[in-house]
Amino acid sequence: MEVILLEKIANLGQMGDVVTVKTGYARNYLLPQKKALRSTKENLAYFESQKAQLAALDAQRKKDAEAAAKALVGCKVSLVRQASEAGQLYGSVTSRDIYDALHADNVHVERNQIDLPQPLKEVGVYEVRIVLHPDVSQVIKVTVARSADESKKLIDKHEADAAKAAQAAKKAEEAKEETAEQAPVGKEG
Repeated sequence: MEVILLEKIANLGQMGDVVTVKTGYARNYLLPQKKALRSTKENLAYFESQKAQLAALDAQRKKDAEAAAKALVGCKVSLVRQASEAGQLYGSVTSRDIYDALHADNVHVERNQIDLPQPLKEVGVYEVRIVLHPDVSQVIKVTVARSADESKKLIDKHEADAAKAAQAAKKAEEAKEETAEQAPVGKEG
């Protein structure tokens, strides 16, 4: 089915693009959510007449998403779950769990904005992307642990490892620059 996109949709197209999608995707998601119109001459004319308003609405949504992304900077979520001694969770952590934890901390995002490709099944610190707008996303840290004390230890270890990695990258960059300075200059003539 051919549809006209009324907003930018990741991995599909920009506002105003006429794209071919599966019928079920169009009927069950794009059309009811007012993200697209069926591609007809009347709808093309309607889109052209509403293009400026849709662009202004999209710009406002992006501005709101950027403000929400700033609020999410440094956001950390700790979830305490039962797990084996090896760190395997009895169950898993899904986007719904992260959504509930964020709302408990008065951070308001929609559940479908949490980009979690697979449920988390082990104890650890994870970086989870929150997609607020097709052009705006923010990464938050999600810690899954057996207790609050273990959660704190995992966060400290993760931050120490990140600092070591940054320091190693800086040393590698300095060594690369030093090697470039010592390289012989080509012969002239």
